[in-house]
Amino acid sequence: MSQQQADAVVVGSGLAGLVATYELTRAGRRVIVVDQENRNNLGGQAFWSLGGLFLVDTPEQRRLGIKDSADLALHDWMASAGFDRDDEDFWPRQWARAYVDFAAGEKRQYLHDLGLRITPIVGWAERGGGFADGHGNSVPRFHLTWGTGPEVVRVFVEPVLEAEKRGLVEFRFRHRVDEVVVEDGAAVGVRGSVLAPTDLERGVASPRDVAGEFEIRAGAVVVTTGGIGHNHELIRQNWPTERLGPAPATMISGVPAYVDGRMLGIAEDAGASLVNRDRMWHYTEGIHNWDPIWPDHAIRIIPGPSSLWLDANGNRLAPPNFPGFDTNSTMKAILSTGYDYSWFILTQSIIEKEFALSGSEQNPDITSKDLKFAAKSRFAKGAPGPVDAFTRHGVDFVVRDNLPDLVAGMNEITRGPKLDLQHLERVISARDAQIDNKFGKDAQLMAITNARQYLGDKLVRVAKPHRILDPTHGPLIAVRLNVLTRKTLGGLETNLDSQVMRPDGSAFDGLFAAGEVAGFGGGGVHGYNALEGTFLGGCIFSGRTAGRTIARR
Repeated sequence: MSQQQADAVVVGSGLAGLVATYELTRAGRRVIVVDQENRNNLGGQAFWSLGGLFLVDTPEQRRLGIKDSADLALHDWMASAGFDRDDEDFWPRQWARAYVDFAAGEKRQYLHDLGLRITPIVGWAERGGGFADGHGNSVPRFHLTWGTGPEVVRVFVEPVLEAEKRGLVEFRFRHRVDEVVVEDGAAVGVRGSVLAPTDLERGVASPRDVAGEFEIRAGAVVVTTGGIGHNHELIRQNWPTERLGPAPATMISGVPAYVDGRMLGIAEDAGASLVNRDRMWHYTEGIHNWDPIWPDHAIRIIPGPSSLWLDANGNRLAPPNFPGFDTNSTMKAILSTGYDYSWFILTQSIIEKEFALSGSEQNPDITSKDLKFAAKSRFAKGAPGPVDAFTRHGVDFVVRDNLPDLVAGMNEITRGPKLDLQHLERVISARDAQIDNKFGKDAQLMAITNARQYLGDKLVRVAKPHRILDPTHGPLIAVRLNVLTRKTLGGLETNLDSQVMRPDGSAFDGLFAAGEVAGFGGGGVHGYNALEGTFLGGCIFSGRTAGRTIARR
């Protein structure tokens, strides 16, 4: 068994780990980074992300006529978070204030100085529950990185790799931590298993054959290993049944297989405080990837507001459960039917303008930073290539020229009740009858009209209202939507220095945590709801805090 010495050992080479390592090496500290996967997976989940960043009162917003402020953003955050636990929410509340200040302050310049650039159109994600003092973003705040997730990773990977060349960083890939070494009440290192080497490509599930053991001693241990998103057993164990309804029988995974949550239990066994376990952020618009990379590989549709959303019985979801508005409310509404899936019904005109797919690999034009390719893809006639590929190959898609054939196709892939053609025709026709005027009583059409008042939505995101059964906008499209597992909102409790807390409220000497494993800060900075674009930023902010704290000490 070998022993190594360093100023810090960072467990996990995802975004939060890279940011912490970057900050430590800027201060001249020596870091050992361990990860159970191979070097091809450097950057972790962030590489696969769309690269959205929650920013407040930016030049991009102001150019589009958006009036935002730190006060409005904090109001939205706190209303969405719904913090209601005296003990478990003590540090998350403080992290929320600190993070919104960061997003409204130095976050944009910090990333810009590293070389990160963002696209000019600001997205309006998680639009909310319908009340000004409730959940949701009052204004668009979703800033898309030019280069998506790989670019967010790159701006931190490159300086870390330079530090590796200088001898300040040592990577230990295929090293799985099984224990935090604690002596005299302080974390002093980690022990674990050396896994057999692999040359598998990024994201592919790797074997767990053990080839040896290791122990690393360091002045500080930083846990940055992510959440439980691919561990369906652990998700079901912690599922908030009373709040959202029964856990779905069918779940598909929006994160790679290595997102297993192991370090949460290992840190807790060492004496760390683990809080808000029941808070999660899973999506209701999941589709099976027709060209998967990891097991049960799921892609999320990031929808505009126009698709008609039906439950498994063919009934419209009640307001505010429209596409892109209130994730947890929609989850509860879907599961209350006794089924774990729902349906979109839309037209070719809607899919061409409103469907985006999560993930860097599903947005090759933005990921490759190819301006001509992006312009052609986003503004040309027809759906973007990756979206079109799902309509042709995806098992969740039904494309037909008329409603009887569409319903027949939906019934071929249903996991529950057969849909009644006459019932669906009545539901859709009632909605279509509201199109004749620019006003009406249909709340979803009101929301669409409101969205198109925002220039960014009108230009690239929200289709002009039209009748779904109008054949000139066809063909008709139905999408079976599944529950897609994604983010853990609870985690290791940390103070504002990213230092892990103990259950008695004292700080755990030598142990730090950042990113999703820490609930993106404090053990649950989002509370019950995420405002989107906040996960990468949470990794950056908490990783930066951990690195700077340890460097100071």
